[in-house]
Amino acid sequence: MIPVNLTSVELKLKNEGGKPYVYDALRKGWYVLTPEEHVRQYLVHYFTEVAQYPIGMMAAERRIMVGNMPKRFDIAVYDREHKPWMLVECKAPSVEITEKTLHQLLNYQRTIQCRYWCICNGRYLFCADGEKIEQIKWLTALPAYNP
Repeated sequence: MIPVNLTSVELKLKNEGGKPYVYDALRKGWYVLTPEEHVRQYLVHYFTEVAQYPIGMMAAERRIMVGNMPKRFDIAVYDREHKPWMLVECKAPSVEITEKTLHQLLNYQRTIQCRYWCICNGRYLFCADGEKIEQIKWLTALPAYNP
């Protein structure tokens, strides 16, 4: 598990029609602030401000096909050649991170082959180095962006 403090992040918020919205710098628009969206936005800020991942090399909520099923990944970070480098699955803070969550991420991994995989629910962040699939390493810190 990787310790992260997401409470210091200040999100750009607004209320519209009685619903809270958050500005997403990756998708360049306003989105309903669900608990999962809250975690996604905190991570985007953490990745760009603390881990120094370039915002131009990240994407959120993009559609992919997993088998014959359309799905959306939460966050992907790309390397300098625009190849997927890290895949991130976000869950609401009330959702426990379980083996089922890992299997969901690994299903996406089959479509978007990335070296690193992360799972976060706002309370816990797990990151694995899957470079050698037979020797997956769980990390104690986010990898530096130098692909």
